[in-house]
Amino acid sequence: MAVEHVTPAGANIFLDLGFPPGEAENLKIRADLMREIMGIIRERAMKQKKAADLFGVSQPRISELMRGRINEFSIDSLVNMLAHAGMTVDVSIRAAA
Repeated sequence: MAVEHVTPAGANIFLDLGFPPGEAENLKIRADLMREIMGIIRERAMKQKKAADLFGVSQPRISELMRGRINEFSIDSLVNMLAHAGMTVDVSIRAAA
């Protein structure tokens, strides 16, 4: 019987996939920010052009985001998109478990 590993909610899947700790944390932050932006787009049932206007980017950038192209976005660019839409991003720092 194969052993199945399940990443607990809130844990970092990127660590489980074998990324080095720093890169895994960066990927998790970007994924969280992307998920928030996608949630806003879906919640408001926005077309990509309207979303692009809201977030201050081009429609192709929204397309990349909606396709989960995480390597196309930096933390800075995602924070800037959220700020352009009137959102605030809070950062919390704690000791690693």
